[in-house]
Order: sequence, then structure tokens, then C-alpha cells
Amino acid sequence: MAAGSLDTGVSAPNRSGAGEPPRWQRIVRVTLIACAVGATLASPWWGPRALARLDFFHVRRVVFEGMRYTPRGEALALLKVDTLQSVWQELAPLAERLEAHPLVARAQVERQLPGTILVQVVEREPVALVRRKDGRLDPVDGAGHRLPIDPTRVPMDVPLSATADSALMHLLDGLRANEPALYGRVERAERVRTRGAPDEFQVKLGEVTVRTTPEVTVDRFKDILPVEADLARNRLRAVELDLRFRNQVIARQP
Repeated sequence: MAAGSLDTGVSAPNRSGAGEPPRWQRIVRVTLIACAVGATLASPWWGPRALARLDFFHVRRVVFEGMRYTPRGEALALLKVDTLQSVWQELAPLAERLEAHPLVARAQVERQLPGTILVQVVEREPVALVRRKDGRLDPVDGAGHRLPIDPTRVPMDVPLSATADSALMHLLDGLRANEPALYGRVERAERVRTRGAPDEFQVKLGEVTVRTTPEVTVDRFKDILPVEADLARNRLRAVELDLRFRNQVIARQP
């Protein structure tokens, strides 16, 4: 028997009612099936094995949640699920196979009776675009890994960076997760190396450049916010905010 095609969309309801059994028969049928399933599951060792042999529990739909960047076709290919398989199969291997995709950080697979596999995906989020030597841009995640996403096809509002510096990407990822408004202001970020001086990060927030050490935390980076607020109250602005000195924020005005 050949495997049929899986439904990965939302099925439209049948509004005609043609060919359907009476409502009471459908209720009785569903009730009997539910009782049979409950009784079978009460025997955890052989119950799922017995149910897996029933055509009623063959996989008919695969539903993905949380996927924005991962191509659906690639995810289905990794799952290796078809309509000859049962929803009562082992689900952990499906999640493990999907987590092999470079865009998938975590996956959780559940069954929805009678014939649906629900896949919840946490993707690796791009935090910056890094320019290649040929001029093209690569999305990079918080660990500095380049992600196989074409930014010309998938719009993303992330800052530019000269390199995929892992410490810098970690900072940007922390801002994205914990201070999205502040992260949204970042236009460009880079590590600056100067002979005879320690490395520093320079983060461009519109017209303001933030200078800090590579050891900076998100909490320390947030120290610029009350300084900016105080300057605004006094109708002043800074072109540079320097966090390189312990417990200080030095504001340089134009």
C-alpha cells in the first residue's frame, strides 16, 4: 500500500451534510471509540501498540506551530512521517530528527487524536546581519552561528555587524529577549580593536554611539536609559555614551 499525502493545512468543514450519518449515530460512534481508547490506554504496555494497528489512528495531518524561518517541506522531510504510520508511534525520535535542522533550537511533538501530529518549534532567532566578503548578508544567531535564511526573501529587522563575534551576538540576543525596545534601536554593532588599547564594543543607537567593554551585561547596558532620560529632561542630547568605566556612564555631547 502506498502512502498518501499529508494534510498540513486547516481542513474546510463540510457544510453540505450529504452522505453523513444521523447525529445520534455519530455521537454513539465517537463515544464507543473514546471508551475503547480509554480502556486500551489503561494497559500502558500493550495499549498503544494495539491502537497503532487501527487505520482510524493513521496520521492524516501534521500541524506546525512556531515556525517562521524553517521551510515546511524541509521539516516534513526530517520528520519522515506518512499516512501509513500511526499517531501512536514513538514521538521523541520525531523531535530529535527535527532538531537536526540548523534553524530549529527545540522541538516538541504531541499527538492529537485521532490522526494529527502537532509539532511545536522554537527556532534559532537571527540577531544581526553580517556582511560577507562578496557583499551578501548572512543572518547570525545569539551564538554567532550563521543561519541558512535568505534575508532577501524573509524580511527581518535586525542590526548590521561587521563580524559574527560570539560575545557581541550574545549581547544582542540578550537585548532582543529582555529589552526589545532598546534592541529595536540598534542599527549597527561591532567589536573595535585598537593597537595598545583593550577591545571595545561600539553599538550604534541612531545618532548615539554606546562604547563598552566586551564583558558588558544587559543590565549594565541598560544603565544608559536613565542617563538619556535625564538629558532629555534638560533638553540635552548625547552623541556618545561611554560604559567602559566601572559604575559610570559618561555622556559626551556634540
